[in-house]
Amino acid sequence: MLQRIWQAYQVTGRVFRAWLSPLLTLFLFLNLRMSVAVGMLVDPFLFSRLRQTRIERPIVIVGNPRTGTTFLHRFLVEQRLGAGMELWRMLYPSLSLQTLLRPLMPLLERLSPTRHHAAAAHHTSLTAVETDDAALLFRYFDGFFLYGFLMAWADQDRYADFDPAHRDTSARDFAWLRAIWRRNLVATGGSRVIAKLFSIGPRLPQFLARFPDARILYLVRDPVAAIPSAMSLVTGVLDSRFGFWNRPPALRHRYLDRLYRAFVELLQRFHDACQSGAIDRSRVLIVPYERLMSDFEALMAEILAFLDVQPTPALLAAIAREADTQRRYKSEHHYDLARFGLDAEQIRRDCAFVYASFLNSRSTVIQTVSLRPMEAKDRVHDDARLHPRGVLEAEHGGH
Repeated sequence: MLQRIWQAYQVTGRVFRAWLSPLLTLFLFLNLRMSVAVGMLVDPFLFSRLRQTRIERPIVIVGNPRTGTTFLHRFLVEQRLGAGMELWRMLYPSLSLQTLLRPLMPLLERLSPTRHHAAAAHHTSLTAVETDDAALLFRYFDGFFLYGFLMAWADQDRYADFDPAHRDTSARDFAWLRAIWRRNLVATGGSRVIAKLFSIGPRLPQFLARFPDARILYLVRDPVAAIPSAMSLVTGVLDSRFGFWNRPPALRHRYLDRLYRAFVELLQRFHDACQSGAIDRSRVLIVPYERLMSDFEALMAEILAFLDVQPTPALLAAIAREADTQRRYKSEHHYDLARFGLDAEQIRRDCAFVYASFLNSRSTVIQTVSLRPMEAKDRVHDDARLHPRGVLEAEHGGH
């Protein structure tokens, strides 16, 4: 970890000319780790329920950024189908620490790095339910977040350091997720986890071996829409914090090319694992983005059946309301692909396997593609949008 910290510090200094502020971040990060470690040791003695809490039948939402994962994640949590993790609980997963820090939440919110997110692209805060990948960054200063935001800028491409085919940290990461999920169930009074982990697509075989009763909802969207939207999200954060578009053009181009290749690789690894039989297909439901937008009620019926959830009248009413919102939603977000060094035909060529396996390439309408040897009960699509009740806005419909 110390090596990754040093490498990231060099990147922020050389690329963004930020040498002092990262030192404060490092100081806070190391103090956070020590505080969390002490708190985690104390938790079992102060919270007796923790010793009996088990992770059973977790629901895990997987898919590249901007495919609708955030919307579906927050909707399922909002309907109390399970417990998702709020960002502050990932930063401070110790139940003991959470008890002490809860009164300080207004102050912590003002200091939070979430202020660098554009609300129109991804509405977030310390109390928002967020992707569990962030918890791995906070704990180990590692993972796809670190590569995507910082290490892809390094002179030498460090992608192999984050590629599970070369360096697999699954055992470490999944043990930590189990530990913090158990605490989150105690804190929320929940009995079932609902997580969002965009980065485990390449590691789904290992994840399903560790959590054999998990149910995976894999969201897929036309890469021509999803990838530029994801790149806009990342560069928007970097621009807010460091002035992304003020970096030298050659440096920006190299970074954007690496980021693009990483997004394509996430898709490729999941596809290959499916095709090779490395993933138990009965435990994965493909959820196309287009159905999330246009066929929400029927899609949710399939999702609930897959998750073994009996819908209540209140849940059915909430689904009907959301379906109406989805049908009326019109995205105002448009992306200049050339700004990211891309064009639509290039994306279609590089992601031909996605269209062949999950999408109808002629009309870009999601086909009924089931990974399960059952009736074709799959599909969903993702993109975030800000609903009147504040769930989330997506660029071009998704996050």
